[in-house]
Amino acid sequence: MKSAALNNTRLVAALLAAGLIGGAGVGAFNAAHPSAIAAPTPAIVASGNAAPSMALPDFSQITERHGPAVVNISVTGTTRVSSDSPQAQGGDEGDASSSQPSDPMLEFFRRFQQGHGQGQSGRNQQEMPTRGQGSGFIVSADGVILTNAHVVRDAKEVTVKLTDRREFRAKVLGADTKTDVAVLKIEAKNLPVATLGKTSELKVGEWVLAIGSPFGFENTVTAGVVSAKGRSLPDDSAVPFIQTDVAINPGNSGGPLFNTRGEVVGINSQIYTRSGGYQGVSFAIPIDVANRIKNQIVATGKVEHARLGVAVQEVNQAFADSFKLDKPEGALVSMVEKGSPADKAGLQSGDVIRQVNAQAIVSSGDLPAVIGLASPGDTIKLSVWRQGSSKELTATLTNADQKSAQAAATKEAPGQGKLGLALRPLQPDEKQEAGVDDGLLVQQASGPAAMAGVQAGDVLLSINGVPVKSIEQVRTVVAKSDKSVALLIQRGDSKIFVPVNIG
Repeated sequence: MKSAALNNTRLVAALLAAGLIGGAGVGAFNAAHPSAIAAPTPAIVASGNAAPSMALPDFSQITERHGPAVVNISVTGTTRVSSDSPQAQGGDEGDASSSQPSDPMLEFFRRFQQGHGQGQSGRNQQEMPTRGQGSGFIVSADGVILTNAHVVRDAKEVTVKLTDRREFRAKVLGADTKTDVAVLKIEAKNLPVATLGKTSELKVGEWVLAIGSPFGFENTVTAGVVSAKGRSLPDDSAVPFIQTDVAINPGNSGGPLFNTRGEVVGINSQIYTRSGGYQGVSFAIPIDVANRIKNQIVATGKVEHARLGVAVQEVNQAFADSFKLDKPEGALVSMVEKGSPADKAGLQSGDVIRQVNAQAIVSSGDLPAVIGLASPGDTIKLSVWRQGSSKELTATLTNADQKSAQAAATKEAPGQGKLGLALRPLQPDEKQEAGVDDGLLVQQASGPAAMAGVQAGDVLLSINGVPVKSIEQVRTVVAKSDKSVALLIQRGDSKIFVPVNIG
């Protein structure tokens, strides 16, 4: 222990000597790493038992070589606001950096296009001009540019400014709100082009760099590391986001995220914030997704998304115990749309999708992300868990509209103790009204079932994935279950699995 402490002391001393850490110690280095990395960094020689260290990356060459391919985007448009709103009264136009909502969750994954006005409801509405700024990057020498869809949303005029200060009026070739990707075109030739990489080769912990125009400050460079990959966000999106700690602020929207090889691996799109500004959690659209959308827009002017036709929810430990899974992973199918590819493939409520084309589905959000990368007409192989055993299915995906393209993810409610349900068989007219062949009507819910969210009037369709036909069957299943049971409940037209702890 003494030797390790001594080596750590030497390491800090070496860093101080190299000018990488200020007098405040290691904490100052963490706060200042974007600026520190631009300085020459001699290699640090490890001594004793200390792990060998590598020099920090120098992003100056990437900035010099690929920075000219990054553009500033200015947008003008109009939005409808109520006559008594601050905008109509000549107040603030809605700079994302200055917004301070009373409910911090309203800021959850807010879009951060600078100055983008939002319409407000009111009896007397009027159109007000809006101005916004964002970023983008050139992907072909003849003027094709990638950015975010929300940057050019409702735009009447889009202006692109290059690093050499030339300005061009841009045409929006197409925008896909589902993935938040837009493609612009300017009339120019021999433009600098950003090199596209592969998100699949990106590693968690790897250094990345962003170039954009936060708050209108053009060609601003910030850096950080990849915090996670494949993040699914609660924003009606099927994008497997890259999470980073790169400083991203209003105006960075649509700008590129580079790896240390100078390749674009993502488009900076969203932040998590309670203040309206950067708080250390940023999200980028994988370039693999963006490039696929770009190719469709350039070729056809529109985007087609694949559709499986299921609603899924997360598999927690209670569901894993109920379905006899070895670990709480997969996407639990709570509903299968009639006539959908999932229905034709034989998927059923209660199935747990564990793999798609041999790719593991760990969380429910992984499924729409995988389907989102496929195209209508693609055939996929599904590995599902059904009533204690694995089953292989094949589905041919169809085209989806914006409303049904994504498998919906619903949240489960926790419960504890005994079941606590008073049930009775459905009458023929009740079956017809509910649109089911079998099921039991919940007359009263108490104890753990009530705590889990079950209500009188709900219809119990299955328990642990097995369709229910009698009250005795439910009693038998509950008696054989050690920890929890999974109830498929129908309420109105909605279906959801609810885990109820009984152990």
